[in-house]
Order: sequence, then C-alpha cells, then structure tokens
Amino acid sequence: MRNKLLIVFLVLIVLGVVIFGFIQFNNKTQESPEPQAEETLIYTKHNIIGTSVEGRDIESYTYGNGENHLLFVGGIHGGYEWNSVLLAYEAIDYLKENITTIPKNITVTIIPSANPDGLYKVINKEGRFTIEDVPQDEGPKGTGRFNAHNVDLNRNFDCKWQAESTWRGNIVNAGTKAFSEPESIAIRDFVQKEKPKAVIFWHSQSNAVYASECHNGILPETLTLMNTYSHASGYKAVSSFDSYEITGDAEGWLASIGIPAITVELSTHETVEWQQNLRGIQSIITHHSQE
Repeated sequence: MRNKLLIVFLVLIVLGVVIFGFIQFNNKTQESPEPQAEETLIYTKHNIIGTSVEGRDIESYTYGNGENHLLFVGGIHGGYEWNSVLLAYEAIDYLKENITTIPKNITVTIIPSANPDGLYKVINKEGRFTIEDVPQDEGPKGTGRFNAHNVDLNRNFDCKWQAESTWRGNIVNAGTKAFSEPESIAIRDFVQKEKPKAVIFWHSQSNAVYASECHNGILPETLTLMNTYSHASGYKAVSSFDSYEITGDAEGWLASIGIPAITVELSTHETVEWQQNLRGIQSIITHHSQE
C-alpha cells in the first residue's frame, strides 16, 4: 500500500511539473517580445570599379551605410601628385579604425588612385616611392601626370570638352572624346550608379580649395562645400579658377549633372598635411550628417 501511495505521489509531482512548464511556456509565447536595441548598420566594402589602360585596378573603399553618400578621389594626376594618393590611403586607414564614429545616415567612399598607371611611373623596384623618386617639376611633361595613352584625365570629362586643353599654359591631350579613357569611365560609371551627394578631389600644390562649375555656373551647395572644407582645413577658398582655361575637368562635369564638387589642393607635392585634411573630411561628414 505504501509503495502504491509513493508511486501516485511521484506521478502527481511529475504531472505538476509538466503542467507548470506548459503554463509558463504558453505565457511567454503570448507576451510581446521585448524591444531589441537598434543595431548600427556599419560595414566596409572594397570594390574594383574599373581598370586602367595597362590593366591596373581602380579601387574603391566604402565605409558606412547611410543615404548621404560622400565620395573622395585621389591621384587623378598619378605620380605627379603622388601625395594625393597617400592622403587618400591615410583617410582609408582612419575610417577603417574609426568606423563606429560614422553617422548612421552617412556613407563614405574613397577612390585612392584614379590614375594607377601614372602612379606606377614613380614607384621603385621595391614597390615604394619617396620624395627623391619623383622629379618635382618637369615642365609640360609632369612625370606620371597623364595616363598610358598620354591623356590628361582631368581634361577627359564631359564639360566644355575639347580635344586639346591646357595645363599651366601648355597644350595637353584630352583624349579622342569625352570619356575616351577607361579611368574616367570608371569614375563616371561609379558616380552615375551611386549618385553621391558631394565629391571631393585631392590634388597638389596650389594650397587652396576650389569650387566647380560648368555651363550653368556654381551650384549653391558647392559654395557651402568649399567653405566648409576651407574653414576646417585652413586652405584658402577660391570660388573660380582663372589662372588659365580648363576644359573637360571632372569637377566641372559633376557640376553639369547637379552634383556639388570641389578641388582640394595641398600646398606641396611632398606632404599629405594630414591634420588639416582630417579636419576637412570630418567637417564634410558632419555637415551632411545634419541634413
């Protein structure tokens, strides 16, 4: 008799545990789920957006995933302005290390070298280049300024394009037509696909920030872009380049399709002036994050 009572008692305990568990499970499934902390959508992306005349990759590095896309471009004049490429890679390293500081509504893309064939002309056998490797001024030649077709890429875009253009008063080859070169096509296709809110080109050595314009003058937002970078970096703001006539420049083409663009000219061909340009980069990101 005692054994039967023990068995019944154990069965009742088991049934109680099962019923209790079922009730708890049922209550949990009916409760509204607790709100989860919003995940920050931050990522990096490396793409090959095109290749040069000699088959070298034209790369882009993208950080963040916001709707306001900012584009920075270095090295369109290749080896002649090699420090603009180094500046771009400094910016890439900075963004990679500080990815969590990019605002949620911002995406930043950097194209470090828009003319890799021109850059290759000043790279030594060890894969490095130094100030001593780069002739600082070779007159109209400009070591590495042009691509492998001897075209000045910053005269090959579709704004007032002419087959011959000028650089420091010298005649330069602007290609057989606007966008005749694979490097300028890569930039064009990227812009048309991604539709950036603003584009900043790094050059050297005029020590200034220039606004862009084409047939319809300067876009109002371009002046804001110029003044924002200038104020933060300390480079002089210049609304119009009038030293000599320029046709077919990338910044002018962007103006013609309604995209604000500026040219940031470093003060020398030897330095990246990182702190100045970091302040400029941060100011552009902050400005567009508030839109």
